[in-house]
Amino acid sequence: MKVTKHQIDDLNLTVDFALDRSDWEEPRKKKLNEFRRTADLKGFRRGMAPMSLIEKLHGGQALAESINTLVSDGLDEFIKKNKLAILGEPLPSEKEDKNDWDNPDRFKFSFDIAIAPKVEIALGKDDKIPYYEVKTDSKAVEDYKNSLLRQYGQLETGTKAGEDDFIIVDFEADETKVEGAYVALRSITDAKIKKSFVGLEAGAVKDVDIKATFTNETDRAAMFKVKKEELETLPVSWKMTVKEVKTFVNAPLEQATFDTIFGEGNCKDEAQFTEKVKERLAAEYKQESEYRFMVDAKEYLIEKAAVALPDAFMKRWIIAANDGKFTKEDVEKEYDLFAKDFRWNIIRTQIMKDQNLKITKDDITKQAREFAAYQFAMYGMNNVPEEHLAKYAEQILGDRQQADRIVDRVEDNLVLTYLKDAVTLENKKVTLEKMRELTK
Repeated sequence: MKVTKHQIDDLNLTVDFALDRSDWEEPRKKKLNEFRRTADLKGFRRGMAPMSLIEKLHGGQALAESINTLVSDGLDEFIKKNKLAILGEPLPSEKEDKNDWDNPDRFKFSFDIAIAPKVEIALGKDDKIPYYEVKTDSKAVEDYKNSLLRQYGQLETGTKAGEDDFIIVDFEADETKVEGAYVALRSITDAKIKKSFVGLEAGAVKDVDIKATFTNETDRAAMFKVKKEELETLPVSWKMTVKEVKTFVNAPLEQATFDTIFGEGNCKDEAQFTEKVKERLAAEYKQESEYRFMVDAKEYLIEKAAVALPDAFMKRWIIAANDGKFTKEDVEKEYDLFAKDFRWNIIRTQIMKDQNLKITKDDITKQAREFAAYQFAMYGMNNVPEEHLAKYAEQILGDRQQADRIVDRVEDNLVLTYLKDAVTLENKKVTLEKMRELTK
C-alpha cells in the first residue's frame, strides 16, 4: 500500500492510500474463509460449502471489509508515525475517489486531516481577569429564609382565596358532575379571569368557561378526569361551586422545621437558622462567582492565545460527528460557539501539559458527587444520605456523555485554580442582580 502525504497548509493535510491486488487479496481470502467456516447453507454441512458459492454470496462484503481494515489501520499508523496532534477525526476527501468495486484491481482513497495548532501561552501577573463577588444584604437573607419556609410549608384551610391559593370545587354541566377538583389560581393565565376568582369563599357559586379559564389542556384534562383527546367532548360552560379554600402556609419557625431543612440537631433556634441561611447564600454566591470567573477566564485566554482553526474542515467534521443532527446551515449559524469550545479545549489541554496538571479518579468521583448533590438540591432535597449520593454519582459516571462532561468540568477546575495564582484577579463587589445580569 502506497501512502502519499499532501501538506495543504499548517493546519490541513491530505493523505492518499493507493492499494493494488497484492495488498488486499490475502486479507480478502481470510475473510472468505471466515465466512465459509460459519456458513450454514442448505444442502451443505456447516463449514463445507464450496468456496465458489461463498465467493458469490460474500465476495463483495469480504473485499469491502478487507479494504476498510487496511485503510483504517493505515490511517492510524500514519498519524502515530508522524506524531500528529489532530483535531476531530480524519474525513474522506471531498474529491471523489473513482474506484470500480465491480471489477476490482486498484483502489485509491484520500482523507483530509486537521492538525491541532501549536499554542504558546505565557501567563503572569500582568494578565488581569475580573473576579466578581456578590454582596450579601439583609433583604437577600430574609428572602432566602422565606423561600425555605415556603418550600417546606403546607396547604391549610383558608377563608378567602388569594392569588397563590387553591380552591376545591365541584363542577356541574347538564347531567355531568365532577367533584373535588383542585383549582390552582396561579395557573389561570388570563388576568381578568384570575381576578374574578380572588376572594372566593366556601359556598360561592360561579359560571366558568373552562376553555378560557384553564388554557393548559393537560391540566384541564386532569381536572375533569378525562383523557386529553376527550376534552372537545366536554361542555364549555360549567357551574362551579367552591367547597373549600386551601391556602399555602409557610413552615413555622420551630425545631421540627429546622430538623427537616438542616438535619436533626444541626440548627436549634432562629438565630442559628439565620446563620445557616447566610452560609448557604455564601456557598451559592461563591458558585455564581466561580461560574462568572470561568466565563471571563475563557474569554480572556481565547482572545490572548488567538488560536487559528481549520474552519472549513471543522464545519464538515461537526456534521459528520453528529450523524447528520446538524445541517450545513445549522453549523454555519452556530459555528462561532462551536469554534469557541474547540479553542478553549486546545488552550486547556496546552495549559495542563505545560503545568503538568493531572486529574485523578478521586477528582472525577468528587465532581460527580457534587453534581449529584446539586441535582437533589434542585428538588429541595438538601440532606441526602451519603450512600445515595455515591450511588447516584456512580450512575452519572456510567453514562458516557455525562461522564465526559464531568471530566471536562474537572479539567476546567484544575486550569482555573492554576489561573487564580498565575494572573492578577481584579476583585469586584456586585449585587446579585448585577451578577445575574452579567451571567445572562
